[in-house]
Amino acid sequence: MNIKNKKSAQDLKSEIFSVSHFPKKKSGQMKIQQMAFMLIAVMIFFALVGLLILSVGFSGLKEKATALQEKNAILLVSKLANSPEFSCPEKTNCIDLDKIMVLKNNINNYKTNKDKNFWGVSNIEIIKIYPENKNIICSNANYPNCDSLKLISDKQTGITAENFVSLCRKEYDSENYLFYDKCELGKVVVWYEKMQ
Repeated sequence: MNIKNKKSAQDLKSEIFSVSHFPKKKSGQMKIQQMAFMLIAVMIFFALVGLLILSVGFSGLKEKATALQEKNAILLVSKLANSPEFSCPEKTNCIDLDKIMVLKNNINNYKTNKDKNFWGVSNIEIIKIYPENKNIICSNANYPNCDSLKLISDKQTGITAENFVSLCRKEYDSENYLFYDKCELGKVVVWYEKMQ
């Protein structure tokens, strides 16, 4: 019985190193490799999903920024006539042209940095509509016999927003020897850049 139950050392050696044991080790290695590739594939999938979500989220960002800038320009135009730099005393929706001429001469004081001005727009222009516009640009030499005053004249590109206002200035009545407010119809035009 000992002879039958006892295996020779050579039989044990051949049984341990038999080919039937190696496929089990190789299948374990294959499972580890498959798991690694699966993890890499899942990571790539989630990275692509994240990029898709970001691109969809930021797709309308330029349009939203342009719409916000347009809304701000419209609000600025409507409030510009009532700001202290522009407004007539004791009147609403009125621009004091005498103040604007002084402001035009000191416009560099309203630059916040080299590219932007205090109001955040590329151009502000005040145009007289009535009586008769002859398209004469205002300067210190021809004021008040002019029709258009370019307050900030960097460039006239982009999108415009405008509002109608009263344009008033002090006039002297030589017959009655007094100063009075001479008011005319005009509009304020603001240019702002579209977001690129």
